[in-house]
Parts: sequence; C-alpha cells; structure tokens
Amino acid sequence: MNTTDRDLLPEGLEDRLPQAAAAATRVMRAALDVLDSHGYDRVTPPTLEFEKSLASRMAGVEPRRMFRFVDPASLRTLALRSDITPQVGRIAATSLAARARPLRLAYAGQVVTIRGDGLDPARERLQLGAELIGSDTVAAAGEIVSVAIEALLAAGASGISVDLTLPDLVDTLAERALPLAPGKIDAVRRELDAKDAGGLVEAGGAAYLPLLYATGEFDSAIEKLCDVDAGGALASRIAGLRDIAARVAGKARITLDPSERHGFEYQSWFGFTLYAHGVRGALGRGGTYRILGAEAGTSEAATGFSLYPDPLIETLTSEGEPRALLFLPLGHDAAAAEQMRADEWRTVAALDGFDDPAALGCSHRLVGREAVLLG
Repeated sequence: MNTTDRDLLPEGLEDRLPQAAAAATRVMRAALDVLDSHGYDRVTPPTLEFEKSLASRMAGVEPRRMFRFVDPASLRTLALRSDITPQVGRIAATSLAARARPLRLAYAGQVVTIRGDGLDPARERLQLGAELIGSDTVAAAGEIVSVAIEALLAAGASGISVDLTLPDLVDTLAERALPLAPGKIDAVRRELDAKDAGGLVEAGGAAYLPLLYATGEFDSAIEKLCDVDAGGALASRIAGLRDIAARVAGKARITLDPSERHGFEYQSWFGFTLYAHGVRGALGRGGTYRILGAEAGTSEAATGFSLYPDPLIETLTSEGEPRALLFLPLGHDAAAAEQMRADEWRTVAALDGFDDPAALGCSHRLVGREAVLLG
C-alpha cells in the first residue's frame, strides 16, 4: 500500500465524526430506553457466526449478501452478520428456549453487507429493534407497531408514517377466493409488487387488478380491500388491520398497500414500513414471521421490527447545534467542576496555560462556581 491510499476506506464504509457519533448514541439510547420500558430485554449477539447458523435460522436471509471467510480454528465458514434478527431467533430457540412466552427481546448493533441497497451505497448500518417471540396475534402486531413508533419519536423523528401490508395476500386469495395455478402465483406476486396492471393481466391475474387500487390512506384503502374480499377470505386479516390501525391512530399517519411484498418476502400475514418527515427512505420494517426451533422440523411464531436509523442520524446531525462545552481553567475548583458534570455539563480541563477554550470548541468558562459564556 502506498502513502496515497493508506487512509482510504472501502466503498460504502465511513467514519462517524464527533457530532454524528453523538447523535447516533442519543438515537440508540433513546430507542432502547423505550424498548426497555415496555419490557423488552436487550441481548447482544456476536458480530460473526457460522454461516450455516445465520443463513438457516429464518427464511429470506441471503448468504450471498454476507462477507464470508474460513475460521482458522474450526475450518468452517464464518459470516459477518447482515441482519441481527436471525441471531435473536437463535438465542430464543436455544439459550432462552425455557423462558416463558411471549418472549420480548431487544437489540442494537452494526450489520454489514457485501453491497449497498439500490441507490444507497452504504454497506454498514446500525440496526436496532425488538422481537416478540411466541406470538403473531393481532395484539402482538399492534404492540410491535405502537412500540416502533414510540421508539422513533423518542429518537427524534417526527411526522411518522406507517404503511401496512399483507405479505401472504396472493397465497391466501389464490387458495380459493381467486384461484391461480401454482405456476402463476410467483408471476402475479411480482406484477402486483411492481404495480404493473398490464403485466398483471398477462400473468393471468386479471382478477387481482382491484388490489392495485386498494392503496393509500388507510380508511379509504381498507374499504376498497373489503370489496376484494371474495367469500370472506380476507375477513380476519381486514379485522386485524383495523385493530392495529386503531391502536396507533393519532401517533402516525397510516396508509395501506396490501399487495406490497418488497422487503417482506420472509414474513407471514402482516408487515409494515416506517417513514418520517424530512428523512430519506424507510426507517424500518416489521411484521410477523417464523423462526426455526432448536429441534429439526420445529418452528416458532414471532412478531418484530428492525429500525435502520442512519438517515435519521444524518438529519439530526445536520440540524443540530454544537452542545455546550465548559472550559475548566488551570487551578479550577474541582468540586465545582464535578457538580457541573452532575448537572449534565460537558467539561474540558486545561492541560497547560496555553489551551485556548474557543479553539477547543468550548462555549463557556468556569469562573469560580459559575459557567460564564465566552465573549
């Protein structure tokens, strides 16, 4: 390596400088405090595991997105985690298998992928979230959506919008209400996800066209979805969506896109996406799914969400002002400085008589026992 590139970082990776790192800490702490207040116990899995464990714990995990290498100790393939959710599932199915259900767990940590997503080149992201394991009821889904919104609000987001979806919608309708040949189901799902009316007709899904229009603000979209409910096939799901929407009414704008599947491929009957005003892209996703049990052939229902707050952190960093910083001159009153820190001041102590408080980023100077604004 020559001196011109020794300090470069790989594409999609970056340092968090002080102001951004402070914002990230505040966001993570605020969100985790909300989860803790609702009884979600935090777990901290390792950043890498055996590839087989990460890739097989739940559907939808893509090993090709993970960095993999051979462990010199075991000679088995290791992988850097690209998603913490399967790790939480492993913990629930093994170390906490005997714990009473529903089991509430929270987590936060960095995840890494080989490639970024779409137009976002980032390959390392902060992921935090909660999993309610042992239940995928409407009550569990309502709790998870409500807690996710509360966590985002505490973290500093505003103008939150939640978009609800039914990931198994096509499978449910194709079974009886709107029959499809098995070979056409994937094509119909794909065209619905692409919102392509012409492609949907060509794929043999003309009967599914009304689903393309059952989208938008929840109250009007759910009525349109009711019109599609041939023979009551979606009655329980529609009732569930109404219950969930009622629980979070007033906390967030609620929309519905029942046929949306992008990002929900591994989920079962319910999914949701979270957005916030002034923040680019989605801030998180959640819904119902299943995790593999410790014994072959067993599985367990779960409901959860994952937040990816990096865009929110960027927004808070750009909008935030430098925090107050108190300069402690040589010979300052140590007891006074200790009290200032107890009162949540940040302090910087002079190391010699040449330290310049303004150059060090200080906003105030300790004079006696008082903080005086720098002139």
